[in-house]
Amino acid sequence: MAGLVLWIELPKSVSANAPIAFEPSAYISVTPHNVVRLWITRSEMGQGVRTTLPMMIMEELEADWSQVRLEQAMPGGRFADIRLRTSGSGSTVGTYQALRKAGATAREMLIAAAAEQWNVPPAECRAQSGTVVHSATARKRTYGELASAAARRTVPDSPPLKEAKEFKLIGTRVKRRDGQDIVTGQAKFGFDIRVPGMLYAVMERCPYFGGKLVSFDPSKALAVPGVRHVVAIRSGITGGVAVVADHTWAAMRGREALRVEWDPGPQKDFDSEKFSALMRESIGRSDGTYPVRNDGNAQSAMAVAPKRIEGIYSYPFQAHAPLETMNCTADVREKSCEIWVPTQAPEVALADSAKMLGLPAEAIQVHITLLGGGFGRRLFADYVPEAVELSKSIRRPVQLIWTRSDDMRFGFFHPNDVQHIAGALDGEGRPVAWVQRSIGSDLSMFGLPDEKARANLKFYSDDGLPWGSFDNPYNFPHLKADFVPMNSPVPTGPWRAVFYPPTVFARESFLDEMAHLAGQDPLEFRIQLLAPGNVLAIGDTRVDRGRLIHVLQLAAEKSGWKTLLPQSSDRSWGRGIACNVYDSDCYVAQVAEVSVGKMAGDIRVHRVVCAVDCGVVVNPAGLEGQAESGIIWGLSATLHGKIDFKNGRAVQENYSDFDVVRMNEAPIVETHFVASERSPGGFGETAVPPIAPAVANAIFMATGTRVRDLPITPDKLRT
Repeated sequence: MAGLVLWIELPKSVSANAPIAFEPSAYISVTPHNVVRLWITRSEMGQGVRTTLPMMIMEELEADWSQVRLEQAMPGGRFADIRLRTSGSGSTVGTYQALRKAGATAREMLIAAAAEQWNVPPAECRAQSGTVVHSATARKRTYGELASAAARRTVPDSPPLKEAKEFKLIGTRVKRRDGQDIVTGQAKFGFDIRVPGMLYAVMERCPYFGGKLVSFDPSKALAVPGVRHVVAIRSGITGGVAVVADHTWAAMRGREALRVEWDPGPQKDFDSEKFSALMRESIGRSDGTYPVRNDGNAQSAMAVAPKRIEGIYSYPFQAHAPLETMNCTADVREKSCEIWVPTQAPEVALADSAKMLGLPAEAIQVHITLLGGGFGRRLFADYVPEAVELSKSIRRPVQLIWTRSDDMRFGFFHPNDVQHIAGALDGEGRPVAWVQRSIGSDLSMFGLPDEKARANLKFYSDDGLPWGSFDNPYNFPHLKADFVPMNSPVPTGPWRAVFYPPTVFARESFLDEMAHLAGQDPLEFRIQLLAPGNVLAIGDTRVDRGRLIHVLQLAAEKSGWKTLLPQSSDRSWGRGIACNVYDSDCYVAQVAEVSVGKMAGDIRVHRVVCAVDCGVVVNPAGLEGQAESGIIWGLSATLHGKIDFKNGRAVQENYSDFDVVRMNEAPIVETHFVASERSPGGFGETAVPPIAPAVANAIFMATGTRVRDLPITPDKLRT
């Protein structure tokens, strides 16, 4: 809910004419000292919401940036009925109307206050750079001078919003408002929090999925200089033993000295390679399958088609691996609790803490710091109860830190996935049938379906799952898709772009395989399958094929799709294309230019052209950054990313064995936007899914080798 709230409190002892702040909504405060405070209702984790969200208010408010102070909203209080959760690429799309209305409300009330003081009609006045100006006489008053008078006015229900042609700020390139603080080290991330009397802690967690603590000997840990406490912790994903010290070095040395006995539980032999093999074996099963799409009669069309092709694609487990690992600072008192945490889900942090402590929500404060990356991992607040429980136990404020190894091995993971696709062409090479089976996992972070839910054959399709298969945009005469859920003991949760990366990798790669079989250009093959550019309706989902055609053509034009790439004696070059529709409101196409070493098989992605139609672009500079970061994120998974599990535990534990794209590997990224007056779509994850198939398709064009299993590594090309 993003409603407007009249938030004016006038103490009884204050005169009716005394200066007061103007707070026409929960988002805005104007003081008599001419300071404009704007509250940010999403978590900043690199996506730029502390610039984009204020821009939407400022467009209507007409304040001056020099007046503005940004404040981070906290759950409860004035924001009790306003969403603070940051997820689903929903920061801009979820606040666009509410924030513009908040700005317009304040503007109209300030104009009305000035008009009343001058005894003129409000229509003769305008808002301009933090002032109200009387056009006829050039009289001017600052927002601060008008704050008290405006605060005493009635809040209008429907203030007029600007038309797109009137925008002065939306659609312009604005530098990040917090950029200087971030690059100079002044910005406060979770690790930067310091509280008087604070201690530091790390935890030894059970290394086995489903295992539990049997016993521990704290004596050697307590003998390490600086170690103060060794405490068993029951909360979090696994529980464990916390070592608390005067500083992190002592805490980590104390943890090394700790002696712990674990019960490994029933999953001590879990092996991800064997689990993936079981998923492949499920391709032919008839039981436990859930229908997703059934257009026409795909099985009959496949049976009589003269040309058929099939392929199996796999996507491995992935870690989130944000630069700032999980951490939380908690200070639990007898009747209150204060928390400082980098989180995407502050409401969850508040609710979980209140439940644990048996305190009312009003007794708990959750301060949201900047996040050094989120990517969905910080949607679960498991690391908050750990710190709260520990602070309560030692009766001191404590900062609980996950080391890099902890963060890589003990969090939530993107589940692995297997896709089997079969396609058919008629005698003239036209595509006639598509059959896709997805074998994947539920996200255990949100709880697994119960028996009643499992009994509903529409359980997944009613929720539009799996993404990328359910909303397959292509106009096959016969299309069948189903889903086979297979859950492992691995804790799973949303990863940037959630369900789309595995299905889009398979779908867009296999389309190229079909185009090759038909002897057609992959771009033209897609456009023909999207003809006539109509709107596809599947339940509540709407896919505008015309918009998808447009971004495909734009990406092709800007990349020089029809032109020849340079060739050399030692490297083979190729281009690949892929596209996707993210949640019905963002359309993206990408072309990747890739070269492969003829001897070593080394892969270089030189250039990525990204074409986007996501409605109004509030801040082009911010959206370009989102496109670049999404492409680099997806490229890391394409070329490097994989988490293995052996003997019931994660194998990889640092960037040395879970590699990410480094600066010397990063391609040139060009982003092109389709001009639009549609309301903004959510773009934070849109650029991720197409990059893997675009690169895989380019590699095929360069080498003739089709790689269906990620990551794509030189050894797979050499074999």
